Amino acid sequence: MLNISSKQVILGFLSVLFVFKADGQKLLTMKEAEQIALANYGTIKSKANQLNASKAYLTETKTEYLPDLTISAQQDRGTVNSQFGPLYALKGQGLSSSGPVLGKQNWDAVFGSLYLSNVSWDFFSFGKAVEKVKVQKNVVNLNETDLVQEQFQHEVRVASTYLNLLAAQQLSKAQQDNLDRAIDLQKVVVARVKNGLNPGVDSSQANAEVSNARIYLTNAQETVQEQSNLLSEYMGIVPQDFQLDSAFVTKTPANINPQPQVTFENHPTLRFFQNRINVSDEQAKYLSTFSYPTFSLFGTFDGRGTGFSPNAAAASNSVTGAAASSNAYTINSSYGAGIQPTRYNYLVGVGVTWNLTTPLRVHYQVKSQKFTSQQYKDDYEVVSQQLRDQQVLAETRISNALKNYHEVPIEVKAASDAYNQKFALYKNGLANIVDFTQALYVLNRAEVDNYIASNNVWQAILYKAAATGDFGIFINNF
Repeated sequence: MLNISSKQVILGFLSVLFVFKADGQKLLTMKEAEQIALANYGTIKSKANQLNASKAYLTETKTEYLPDLTISAQQDRGTVNSQFGPLYALKGQGLSSSGPVLGKQNWDAVFGSLYLSNVSWDFFSFGKAVEKVKVQKNVVNLNETDLVQEQFQHEVRVASTYLNLLAAQQLSKAQQDNLDRAIDLQKVVVARVKNGLNPGVDSSQANAEVSNARIYLTNAQETVQEQSNLLSEYMGIVPQDFQLDSAFVTKTPANINPQPQVTFENHPTLRFFQNRINVSDEQAKYLSTFSYPTFSLFGTFDGRGTGFSPNAAAASNSVTGAAASSNAYTINSSYGAGIQPTRYNYLVGVGVTWNLTTPLRVHYQVKSQKFTSQQYKDDYEVVSQQLRDQQVLAETRISNALKNYHEVPIEVKAASDAYNQKFALYKNGLANIVDFTQALYVLNRAEVDNYIASNNVWQAILYKAAATGDFGIFINNF
């Protein structure tokens, strides 16, 4: 797998350097095109960042087993009137004002403070935390294989486009040669018609052949531009003209029956689909842990300060009826008196929480997740069968491409001989223009077949590389 983060700068510089040298028609090799494409293509960058995000979340998930440790401090000012009666802190909305229960409202206020530390640890939850970590580990593996398969598929896309562009360039050359021959024919026909050696209709037919050749050339050049733009898109650079390696036209692969070094199960696409199954299976296990209770340890330690003196409650109880007043309190309204803690408390305990209706809901969540796993297994089987069929087809394509490659020289020689013969006969008035234009067409077709025959062998090897999951049997087969 290519490490994008470590090679990004170097390959990015390579792509920029290539753009600057494009005007000088620098030769772009297949391997250079692959390197630039893997460094620049947006989808690969996106999946690399997705992988980094899942790794970061895995680190966070491992810390969730740690206990919660919180500390808090508050300093406030207010009254402490209390009253007998029920109170429920609805959604955390509660007020803690503790003091003696008085016969009437009192507006004496002092400063108070509370300093608190709290520890809470779900020390046993039947593997809930462990399973969550396992799920995220499988997510990381899934994203890794997703990146690998995207890189592999992009390598195949770039190689296929490279070969298509090279074939289009060769076809454009064939059409240019055809146009040159049509123009030569036109010159001969015009000369013979002017001298009265051929009928005037021959001139019209020669003009038609030239126009037809120009149309084919224009269409071929348009195909070159389309494939060139597509290759530029895959490489992540501005559209431009490319000078490609002609080795894919002039020679066949060094090994016409390469054997993959990657086992069928390790095909990048199959590994990705297998990891989808693994994630889903692990999520089913994780969901099942919610059916069980959670055991917790907790502890608190706090210090509290107040401006009311310790004898405030006793003083208030000694005053009755109308004599009760704020003078019953011994208070210190200074800020310093309120923030200094004078009483401390601690609490430790163990608890268990278990929602008895949760297993009913979790049962169906686990059942749903298992169906999802089965769905992913079915997808795996479909892709697996497709790849097996493609491997069989790849062998047939290689065999047929090689047969055509060996037949092409015979076709080209025969067509060239026929063209030269008809050309000589026509110039000497021994053949008509219909016979000659037919020979012209046959030669053009033979040249087209010749240019794409070798290319098709490489395309067949690439198809096998895509089917087997081993790109090396193509890129290293020179």
